[in-house]
Amino acid sequence: MRQQIKTIAMVAGEASGDLLGSHLMEALKRELPDVRFIGIGGPKMQSAGMQVLFPMEKLAVRGYVEVLRHYREIVGIRSKLRTQLIAQPPDLFIGVDAPDFNLDLELALKQRGIPTIHYVSPSIWAWRRERIHKIKRAVSHILALFPFEAPLYEQAGIPVTYVGHPLADMLPDIPKRNVMREQMRLPMQRKVFAFLPGSRQSEVRQLAATFIETARLILDKQPDACFLVPLVSRETRAIFEEEIYRKEARELPITMLFGHAQDAMIAADGVLVASGTATLEAALLKRPMVITYKMPALSWWLLKRKKYQPYVGLPNIMAEKFVVPELLQDDATPENLAQALLNLVSDKQAVAELEQTFTDMHAMLRQDTAHKAAQAVLPYLGLQT
Repeated sequence: MRQQIKTIAMVAGEASGDLLGSHLMEALKRELPDVRFIGIGGPKMQSAGMQVLFPMEKLAVRGYVEVLRHYREIVGIRSKLRTQLIAQPPDLFIGVDAPDFNLDLELALKQRGIPTIHYVSPSIWAWRRERIHKIKRAVSHILALFPFEAPLYEQAGIPVTYVGHPLADMLPDIPKRNVMREQMRLPMQRKVFAFLPGSRQSEVRQLAATFIETARLILDKQPDACFLVPLVSRETRAIFEEEIYRKEARELPITMLFGHAQDAMIAADGVLVASGTATLEAALLKRPMVITYKMPALSWWLLKRKKYQPYVGLPNIMAEKFVVPELLQDDATPENLAQALLNLVSDKQAVAELEQTFTDMHAMLRQDTAHKAAQAVLPYLGLQT
């Protein structure tokens, strides 16, 4: 008798979720070649075989003010998707990150008997810890990327599996910096800085002017410096380029790249990075970094009131101490950022200690994530692992 084809609904809200989701889809297809995927995803999940019901870009907004601006549209998409999934129930729902969108959807689906898995723990260890009660009602199982997250869910009686982080599987133990410098035609003796202002247009708008002024100050003290600025889209490139013209900074040795963020970090002596997954990439690539972030004043004020710990960057959160500097909001001045970067890259002992710290993190996070996540998912499809 032919086995019934399983249908899995998935929702990812941004590029990092699209990557995670696509890897999980491929791992599940190795176990269930006929499995069908529907939902919301980006180009990677689409390439892995998802039938996309709504464009992922509609969900990729951050910060209270920005979410409020798009609130009605986002709620409308969730309502339509919920109605569709209740009318034609999938065998399983997997929400990939995007907790503000996915948890309400998971709650509605779980109440109707559809198993729900949330992939990527909401950051209850950082802020809004009260969400764990809603998570318990909404989620059948949590797939956690970081080892310190699992005990929080175990204590609350929520099924959880620590699966590691896929970037740890993907990135090399020892990046080939000399090779990357040769490919990018960058002399080894030159000081190279990678500036990563974020993937969202709103992030680049907030940080572009500060990054350009930071480059100008570094160049004053390090005349052979050059700057690599990876940008993920034509829109973000246009925003950064416009700021260069506005700041009359065309003489600065800034090279804008389409993507290639990891290449830029491998080649760099130091990295200036907007808080987010890119901070973990920089750590796994063993690069010294300064973490920064800016957002609209109201969003910052609301976020700061709900914080539980002093750090926002993933390397510091994992280490439970400031292993790299964080300069946020009003502290994120060009003067502070330039000084912090120059201090860091010129301290050979500090760089060596960071490399060892990041090597230890890499080993802890390498868990063959996609396979481990798929094995945790299969029992909810009625299959034994």
